[in-house]
Amino acid sequence: MKNTLSPSLLAVDFTHIADQVKTVEEAGAHWLHLDVMDGCFVPNISFGPPVIQSIRGITDLTFDVHLMIEDPIRYVDAFKKAGADLLTFHAEAAPDIPAMIAAVKAAGLKCGISVNPGTPIERVYPYISDVDMVLVMSVEPGFGGQKFMPIALEKIAQLKDAAKDTRPDLLIEVDGGINSENVSRVLAAGANVIVAGSAVFSGDIASNVETFLKLLDEDK
Repeated sequence: MKNTLSPSLLAVDFTHIADQVKTVEEAGAHWLHLDVMDGCFVPNISFGPPVIQSIRGITDLTFDVHLMIEDPIRYVDAFKKAGADLLTFHAEAAPDIPAMIAAVKAAGLKCGISVNPGTPIERVYPYISDVDMVLVMSVEPGFGGQKFMPIALEKIAQLKDAAKDTRPDLLIEVDGGINSENVSRVLAAGANVIVAGSAVFSGDIASNVETFLKLLDEDK
């Protein structure tokens, strides 16, 4: 299974967003990770469907939309219209997880489910066969630039093992504090989709993407 790089636009310079999105695309990034925060589920506010729709007009990259919002089923159609390709919601924020998965699939989108660092990975086991991806948070959601929490490595390995028989093709995404120094450990634990924000959008963006891609390719 090909490893995937999904740069997080939470770290982008919004005064140069078009140029920076084009830079990561031309450098070979596979997806764009779009963090949506509502100020309720997490103590921060980012952006919503209108911003995503505007970005959709400048790139054909897969939009990996991470919903850090309460009762996310209310906005499935809005994010579909904005151009999302994959919607990931938090197990802790969805009152009816099966209904949320069904709504995302009915919209024709791929579906992911995420858990916070303090939530046991076993929480998602009942849904492994129903979703396309599980997102393991390696920081507390809400803010970029945090330090990677090593507890995520154990959770990734546990998830990989739990899925090996029924869903060997499960996408396992990891988000938070990933950089060129620790990404190899994350991949070795079993992750195959890497989210990186500050480590991509700080300094030489194209070079940062190329460094990540080389490390992801070495893990094959």
